[in-house]
Amino acid sequence: MADQPNEFERFSRAPREGSIADRLLDFAASIPTPRTRKRADAPVQARGLARRAAVKAALTSGTLALPPGPLGWFTIAPELIAVWKMQRQLVVDIAALYGRSDEVRREHLLFCLFGHTSAGAFSDVVLRVGERWVVRQTPLTALYAIANKIALRIAQRGASRVVTRWLPVAGAAAIAGFVHADTRKVADAAIALFGDARNAQPVVLEGEAQAPVPPAPRRGRRTAVAKPRQD
Repeated sequence: MADQPNEFERFSRAPREGSIADRLLDFAASIPTPRTRKRADAPVQARGLARRAAVKAALTSGTLALPPGPLGWFTIAPELIAVWKMQRQLVVDIAALYGRSDEVRREHLLFCLFGHTSAGAFSDVVLRVGERWVVRQTPLTALYAIANKIALRIAQRGASRVVTRWLPVAGAAAIAGFVHADTRKVADAAIALFGDARNAQPVVLEGEAQAPVPPAPRRGRRTAVAKPRQD
């Protein structure tokens, strides 16, 4: 699915935390088209992809963080969204390297992008069972609760970015370094989920399993009709 062209406007018109949560869920529901294909050397390719994406994201955020003072405040939202879009594409591309891009869901993107900064929000969604990661299919109400926790964390990070705008060069360097490390963590999460075929398979939550669909009748066979017995 192609990226939405008006994502910045949708985020910028969301002054309340709940509205930001809505935008986050919409953002994660928009799965981009992968730019890679399944490769036999997927681990090596994934690490190289992560390095390039981290450098690109760091340069983008550092450049947008250069405007000083109040002028720099207007670049905070574009910076965040630009980085998230790169990271979202990174997750899908890594999944494609392992031949699993069709499995990417909203829960996977939210966990990869924000799980390392809001780990507690995903305690009931992404579980570690032995050596396997299990991603649960999450009802919308639970997704909203997760998105609200992420939105609160975003607000806190946005406040720290306001401070860096008063230190243009040093602040931009600090933001670039943070985004570089953050993007590498996003890649690590994607590799952990999709690098092993046993991981990341969606599991239906207990009590929410749908009733089994009865099998369709086979064609080509006619059911014999019992005739009444004659004495």
